[in-house]
Order: sequence, then structure tokens, then C-alpha cells
Amino acid sequence: MSSSTPSSSDSPLETITLGGGCFWCTEAVFDRVRGVTEVQSGYANGNVPQPTYEQVCTGRTGHAEVVRVTFDPQEIGVREILEIFFATHDPTTLNRQGNDVGTQYRSGIYWSDPAHRDVAEDLLRQMGQDQVFGAPLVTEVQPLDSYWPAEDYHGDYYANNPNQGYCAFVVAPKVDKFRKTFTRHLKPGA
Repeated sequence: MSSSTPSSSDSPLETITLGGGCFWCTEAVFDRVRGVTEVQSGYANGNVPQPTYEQVCTGRTGHAEVVRVTFDPQEIGVREILEIFFATHDPTTLNRQGNDVGTQYRSGIYWSDPAHRDVAEDLLRQMGQDQVFGAPLVTEVQPLDSYWPAEDYHGDYYANNPNQGYCAFVVAPKVDKFRKTFTRHLKPGA
């Protein structure tokens, strides 16, 4: 589990769970977002309790690889979280992100707060009407039915393994894109 210094504001923190392909990529991006207090990799909305990474990778458990993003809404809103999410993965490819193929890599927004669902659906509708991606969006928006934390070694994977092949060639470009596109949301020193 990765985290940063807790917020000094008295506002309650909010959480949303996002599936944008491999959780190493998504975690590495959101670890750098100002206002995000914690990012945890895990598995959502499957049919096997406490699944292992190996089980999820078979595609037979129904889980999506996700990150649970906890944030301070006084510093960043759920819409901005979702804008970053959409800009740092491909929401037009069904069950696929680049060479990562399988239902566990689907694009998804898993909400516990109905207000987050409403923001997600409005943003998806607007992006679809504006043809932002030039292809239909396949991101699912569903209530978070189940969430299981991933094994400890997945936490801070990119930070701990920046020279590993996947990190260098897949994760790093997504982090760089976030840094260039969302400078205003970058944590100091990130």
C-alpha cells in the first residue's frame, strides 16, 4: 500500500476504485496526484473471495485489477480524479490495455458513493458526445460489490522497480504523460 502524508484539512476523505489495466500503472500515476492521500492496488467485483494475483490473471475469477484511491475533496474533486484516470489509460479497448489482455484489465469505475457514479456517468456521456477518443468508450461504471487488497509486493511496485522492463517501458510513459498533462495536480517533488 502506498501513501503520503495525510491531509491537514478537517474534511472527510473520499474513496473511489478505478480499473485502468495493470494496477502498477494506475497506482504509479495516482501516487503523484496532489490531494490523493492513499493508493492501494487490489481486485474488485469478482466471484472468488480473497483472490490471488495468479487466480485473477487467469481471467476466470471475474475480478478487475484496480486501485482504491483515497483523496481529500478539498484539494481535488472526483471529476478531476476521473479526468486523470481517462487521460492515462485507453477507455476504448475492451478487456485490454496495450499488451495486457483479459477481463482483469478492463476499464472500470467502481463507486461506493452515488455522487461519484453521477459524476462518472456525466463525464462519460460528455466525452462520448464530444468524441474525445475517436472511438466508443467501454468503461464500465458499477457499484463496488467487493474489494480485496493485492499482495504486498504489488504496493509501490513502480517506485521499487523502476528499471524492471514493464515499469520502464509501460508504466514510466504513463507517469510522464501525467506529469506533462496535469502539472497543476502534481504533488510537490513527484
